[in-house]
Amino acid sequence: MEKHTPLTARNFPTAEEEATKARQPTLYTGPESSYRLAFTDTEFLLREELRPVRMQLELLKPELIQQEQGIHSTIVIFGSARILAPEAAAAALEAAAQSQDAAAIRRAEIQVDMSRYYHEARTFASTVTSRTRRLDTPVHVVTGGGPGIMEAGNRGAFEVGGRSLGLNIVLPHEQAPNPFITPELCFQFHYFALRKMHFLMRSIALVCFPGGFGTLDELFETLTLIQTGKCRRRPILLFGKAFWEKLINFDLLIDTGMISPEDVNLFRFVETAEEAWGYLEAQYGFDFGDTETGEFATDI
Repeated sequence: MEKHTPLTARNFPTAEEEATKARQPTLYTGPESSYRLAFTDTEFLLREELRPVRMQLELLKPELIQQEQGIHSTIVIFGSARILAPEAAAAALEAAAQSQDAAAIRRAEIQVDMSRYYHEARTFASTVTSRTRRLDTPVHVVTGGGPGIMEAGNRGAFEVGGRSLGLNIVLPHEQAPNPFITPELCFQFHYFALRKMHFLMRSIALVCFPGGFGTLDELFETLTLIQTGKCRRRPILLFGKAFWEKLINFDLLIDTGMISPEDVNLFRFVETAEEAWGYLEAQYGFDFGDTETGEFATDI
């Protein structure tokens, strides 16, 4: 019996099919040739004039893959790449002690003290991953994909058998993704702006650990978007009240009229993973049975 063509059959070949079968005639294989298909021509795609196209691609690739992977709700973990795991900090202190260098010992002692935040980030990510995996829309941890606090977040999810995301950025100095990110959810960005947009697009909360310029940039952009009503309000938790209040004089900002008194209600200080989870649990009712957490992750 003759096989009929399906009604939904494609009328045109796919771009992948065309790219696969396209062969350059021998005469036009040189680097000066313009014969290549535009979407397979890397040189062409990297031209200055193609920046709008590259920005669109950088928005679309993570968006489409996250849709395909069923990523609907996330909790973002920001924090320093320089905070060591407790065991690494202890080893650094031991090495410094043997050197008898007072300045090195002092730096190593500070690293040991700050390493508690690595532990809390790791514990928090494990808690989020294990406690929400039964929900209709599980909540996935997303980090900047690098070392330090970012590694701790991805590691915590990995250690309880969960998936997590890493949004890496190309930097002048080498930065490799940490080994705990789910491979199909590990992305690399060229544009900081699009990376920060993807941090927020599915987030139901942001958790910020001590950090430097990058962490402050991410935190204050989020606060600005919420303060100005450009995106939905969501919990922002700052780990380590003593650190943040020493770093940022919020009272000065209020006293000089730079922010409104109620603006300090846009964030909340926490000290432990347990306290952070307890606050989010109360906000979203994670223990209430059926969940609709996916609805909280709306586009910014």
